[in-house]
Amino acid sequence: MAGGTPSPTRNAPQSLDDLKEALQHDIKVKVAGIDVDGVLRGKFMSKDKFLSAASSDGFGFCSVIFGWDIHDAVYSRELLISNRANGYRDIIAAIDLSTYRRIPWENNVPFFLVSFFDPDTKQPLAVDPRGILKITTERAMTIGRECFAGVEYEYFNFKETPDTLSQKKFTDLQPLTPGMHGYSLLRTQLNNEYFHELFDESTKFGVDIEGHHTETGPGVFESALAYTSALRMADNAILFKYVAKSIGMKRGVVPSFMAKPWGNLPGCSGHVHVSLRDTGGNNVFAVADSELSIGRSGAANEDTAFMSREGEWFLAGVLDGIADVMPMLVPTINGYKRLVGGEAFWAPNAITYGYDSRAASIRIISPPSVPPAATRLEVRIPGADMNPYFALSAIFLLGLRGIEKNLELTSPPISHFTPEDRNKGKVKMLPTSLESATGHMMRPESVAREKGMFGNDFVEHYGGTRQHEVKLWNEAVTNWEVERYIELA
Repeated sequence: MAGGTPSPTRNAPQSLDDLKEALQHDIKVKVAGIDVDGVLRGKFMSKDKFLSAASSDGFGFCSVIFGWDIHDAVYSRELLISNRANGYRDIIAAIDLSTYRRIPWENNVPFFLVSFFDPDTKQPLAVDPRGILKITTERAMTIGRECFAGVEYEYFNFKETPDTLSQKKFTDLQPLTPGMHGYSLLRTQLNNEYFHELFDESTKFGVDIEGHHTETGPGVFESALAYTSALRMADNAILFKYVAKSIGMKRGVVPSFMAKPWGNLPGCSGHVHVSLRDTGGNNVFAVADSELSIGRSGAANEDTAFMSREGEWFLAGVLDGIADVMPMLVPTINGYKRLVGGEAFWAPNAITYGYDSRAASIRIISPPSVPPAATRLEVRIPGADMNPYFALSAIFLLGLRGIEKNLELTSPPISHFTPEDRNKGKVKMLPTSLESATGHMMRPESVAREKGMFGNDFVEHYGGTRQHEVKLWNEAVTNWEVERYIELA
C-alpha cells in the first residue's frame, strides 16, 4: 500500500523481528486511527492478533467511524465511505510501525497509529486524515521538498469531570483558576502537579513540547509542540490532546480545545507554523545571500527581501485559495465565533499577511526577528478544535500549488485594516460561518476540487459531514434564544 511515513519515534521497530522483540513482554497492544473530526478511534488488540495484522496488509476496522459524527450519530444523509448501501462494511487499518510509543500513564502499554485504506483499491481512504497528509507530503517530495510544521495549542481547563459536566448540563463550569494571567509564574503554582505532568508525560509519550505556559484567560494554558516533519507533527498534535485529556481525567480536570467556550473572552487558537526544506535540509523559505538586498513588493522594506521567492510563491498560493478550504481549518460551528471576536481578540478573519504581525491572519516570521534558517509562516486562522491533518494538508497543498503556478503576491503586507478598507474591497474577508464556508468549499469552481488538491470525492464527503453539523445547529434551540424571546416575542 502506498504512503509515506512520519519521522519515526524513538525506538520505532524497523522490521517485524524488531517489532516482536519490542513486544516480547506484552500481552496486548493499543491502536488508534483518526476520524474526520480529529477524534481518536481505537481499541486494544491481543499481541498475536496485532502481530498477524502487522505482518500483512492490516486488519478490518468498521467504516462507521466515517459514517457518524463526533457524538456517534449517523450522518443526516448517506455519504461516500460508510452507509446503509454498503452495510457499513470494514475498511483496512494498516499499522504504522514508525508511530510506536508506550503510554506511560497506562502501565506502559504499547501504542501504534493506523492509516485507513479502501478494501477494494488498496489506496488511502479518500477522507482518512493521515492518508491525505501522507499524500500531501509525498507530493512535496516529487519537487524535492519536505514539509515541516509546528502547532501551538491554547486550551481552557475546567475543574470538572465528565459526570459533573453532564449534571450541570454543561453550564456554570468552574475554571481551573480565576482571572486573566498570561505567562504567569504564580498561577502555575496552583495545580502544580497537573501543569508539570502535562509536560513530562507528553515527553515520555514521544510528543515533545517546546514551550508550556499560562495564557490569558481563566484556567488557560498554551503548549507549543516542537517543530518536526509535517506528518509527525500532526500525529503529535492529535496525541497531545489525548495526553491532556487522559492526565486531566486522573486529576479531576477537563481540558477543552473548543475554539470559543466563553463569549466574552478570547478563543482558543491552534496556530500552525509551516516551512519547506530541500533535500539537503535547508529551509527554502529563507532568503539566500544573493537575495538579501533585492526589493520586492511583498517585502516589509522595499530595499530588502526577508523571504525567498519560493516562499512568496507558497504564501501567495495559501492566500489565493484559503477561503476555499476554510472548513479544513475551522471545522466547527463554534470555531467561527472565535473569528468574529473583533480586533480586540486579534481575530484572524481576513485574507491578510504581515511581517511579524499577530494582527494578520498569516504572520511571516523571518529576519530580522529570527535567523534565516528559522523563516516560516504562522497561519493563525485555525482554532484549537482543528483536525491538524486536514489543516496541514490544506496549507501545504495550497502552498505547493502556489509554487507550481509561480503565483505572485497581489497585495502588500498588512497588520491593521479599517471597515472602510473592507467596504472598498481592499481587504477580502473569510467566511464567517461553517455554513458559508462549506458552501464556498463545495462550489464547482472551488480550489479544493482541483486535481492536485483534495478532489471531488473528498469535497463531497467532508462537505456532507459539515452540512450535517450545520443542520444540527439550525435545528437546535439555544438558551440565548429562550432568554431573548420567550417572554417578549
